[in-house]
Amino acid sequence: MATYNKRGYKAPKPKEEKVEGEYIEDDVMVEEKDSTTAGVFNSLDETASRTEDWVARNQKIILGVVGAVAVAAIGYLLYTKFVVEPKEADAAQQMFVAQKNFDLAANGTSSDSLYTLSLNGSEGKWGFVKIADEFSGTNAGNLANYYAGMAYLNTGKYDNAITYLEKFNSDDAILKALAIGAIGDAHSQKGQQKEALDFYKKAAESNKNEFTTPRFLLKAGKTSLALGNKEEALKFFTDVKDNYENTQEAQGVDALIGLAQ
Repeated sequence: MATYNKRGYKAPKPKEEKVEGEYIEDDVMVEEKDSTTAGVFNSLDETASRTEDWVARNQKIILGVVGAVAVAAIGYLLYTKFVVEPKEADAAQQMFVAQKNFDLAANGTSSDSLYTLSLNGSEGKWGFVKIADEFSGTNAGNLANYYAGMAYLNTGKYDNAITYLEKFNSDDAILKALAIGAIGDAHSQKGQQKEALDFYKKAAESNKNEFTTPRFLLKAGKTSLALGNKEEALKFFTDVKDNYENTQEAQGVDALIGLAQ
């Protein structure tokens, strides 16, 4: 039977024998069944053996999973390098002319016709509508949804504006708020004031800043006032006055507060 020297274990002191003037102690032997350390080693051996057996039985599955993960990672890198990046570059080139027309329209230069050109394309380049469709899933395609929605809003095609603006998604806090608020504008132009109010409130709450927040708080207040809800309107106007006093929207808010009281 295997034996172990048990750590911390003190056996009774054996009888000492004297050999040529020196005393020699007999070796202390501890049976395996009495050794805690032996039990631990045996348990570890059994666990390791079971693990080795499991790995041996499932080796093909394990190698298959590892291989699949490696293939997926390589595939993603190749897709990004040879599909996504060239597609983004192509979309950016296509969008340059549409963006130019949109900016000119926004500055008041023959706005309706330029907004139309930005939507439909010109100079051999695509407009926002086709860019959004052909480059769906790219950053440029997503941004084209925003510009298409804003162009449709400015040309009075409110249903189209809502459709494209709802497709737009962005981590940019300002653009996100502007898109939500623009959906509110489209509903307002359609006479759907309750829906407009919901989007104005969402736009005001989406990100607190001195550019978009007071703008949509003011619109929410005016819409609430038009719906006959003076109490809610007063809250929006007061928020502008108390928290955004240095903004343009705060300049005439006192008169609106008077109307809401």
